[in-house]
Amino acid sequence: MQNFNFYSPTEFVFGKDRENECGTYVKKYGGSKVLIHFGSSSAKKSGLLDRVKTSLQNANISFVELGGVQPNPHDSLVYKGIEICRAEGVDFILAVGGGSVIDSAKAIAMGVVYDGDFWDFYSGKSPQKALPVATVLTIAAAGSEGSGDSVITKEDGMLKRGAGGDCLRPKFSILNPQLTCTLPAYQTACGATDIMAHIFERYFTNTTEVEVTDRLCEALLLTMIKETPRVIADPNNYDARANIMWAGMVAHNNIVGVGREQDWNSHGIEHELSALYDCAHGAGLAVIMPSWMEYVMNHNVMRFAQVATRVWGCQMNFANPEVTAKEGINCFRKFLVSIGMPINFDQLGAKESDIPKLVATFGIGDGETGGFVHLKAKDIENIYRIAVTASV
Repeated sequence: MQNFNFYSPTEFVFGKDRENECGTYVKKYGGSKVLIHFGSSSAKKSGLLDRVKTSLQNANISFVELGGVQPNPHDSLVYKGIEICRAEGVDFILAVGGGSVIDSAKAIAMGVVYDGDFWDFYSGKSPQKALPVATVLTIAAAGSEGSGDSVITKEDGMLKRGAGGDCLRPKFSILNPQLTCTLPAYQTACGATDIMAHIFERYFTNTTEVEVTDRLCEALLLTMIKETPRVIADPNNYDARANIMWAGMVAHNNIVGVGREQDWNSHGIEHELSALYDCAHGAGLAVIMPSWMEYVMNHNVMRFAQVATRVWGCQMNFANPEVTAKEGINCFRKFLVSIGMPINFDQLGAKESDIPKLVATFGIGDGETGGFVHLKAKDIENIYRIAVTASV
């Protein structure tokens, strides 16, 4: 196990109707003028936005609003949010929505206190300060409610890039599983896939002797395998929703990733798909992650065999562990199909002819990525090509 620091200061406010306490927690963390940042009209139609505003008013906290965040959030709305916050004297940002809304809120929070272009932080610069951010979560997926990460798409060139820093971790996050019950089955499945990908990106590591975090990862995966079909079958199953919502946070606040090398190549490769086609991030991951697994499996076949036996219930073939490893990857693909996810380009709506463009915008040129297996441009191309015709 590697040396590590772990810092997770977010206060999690979990359970039914907890959004009615927004004002109390904004005041606790020093907010006096809030930007309420949200996505589509669903936050209004559901009455959630009204409940949030009423709670702020009851706490004598003023606010302004900025809606319109779309999936794979764009930089243009971030720039607009920065302008509003500066003009209105906003000192606290409250994201009401899912990962896209939270990511956009974090980008605004960095930009307001920065003299340059906020995109600098999505081009390699590390943020050192930001306005305080808090969340009211409406979909279990990205884990942004507990992480210091944010992903934004730059409209010029449609570049989807990430930024991260501890200053972006939310001050508090309100997690009411009831708010996820109205999600369509497809969105629920996309969120579950993203959660599982966050776990796998940490699980596949070159670091040895990490049994504690291995077992934590495996427990989360087993939870997702159990609970996701339950909420697909019964969207109002509060207990299953609650388990998924908490698993999504734990999967990405990095408690299961400490002390170990991580990968994140699947996320990077997928980002090019969702930037180009505007597909759901989880759906893109359903196509890319098993294809990446298939391509890199022989780097450490025993790690793939381990997850196959511990998580998917496969029998270990000691004479030929590659058989077990492949069986585990196939089990993953079958699970994705069972919850309504695509597993190849055609099902996602991607085109094989776009692969050169996808590789080019990935942007490593003659270099290589880091992670579990270092990848060159040709490797990334090969992973996309596996994904073209993947099947179970």
